[in-house]
Amino acid sequence: AVDLEESGGGSVEEGGSLSLTCLYSSDTYSPFCVGWFRQAPGKGREGVATIRRDGDLTYIDSVKGRFTISGHNIENTLTLQMDSLRPEDAGMYYCAAGLSSGPYCKAVTDRGMEYWGKGRLVTVSS
Repeated sequence: AVDLEESGGGSVEEGGSLSLTCLYSSDTYSPFCVGWFRQAPGKGREGVATIRRDGDLTYIDSVKGRFTISGHNIENTLTLQMDSLRPEDAGMYYCAAGLSSGPYCKAVTDRGMEYWGKGRLVTVSS
């Protein structure tokens, strides 16, 4: 199993920056994939960015050039730096991990993510 705990987030004006940190620990082996997901009020959960165990990074198009995911295999810490935030970036952000290999990591989907943090709220005002 993997335990995950997020910190960070908060409120910012449009164009501002926030960061999220996830501390995770596994009682078996290092996760194949770790990543960030978000859910806006009234909407479904969507992937934001992932890191595969081999270091491959993937972002969804809407955050490319604005968000930076880093960490994984570095002191079991995963960070999401969010710059140039937009109101549509607001929502609950979750850290997640998947132990099994598969295409879900590159696809930034939650189908292979087996373990989840409780989430942190990000609010962006216009």
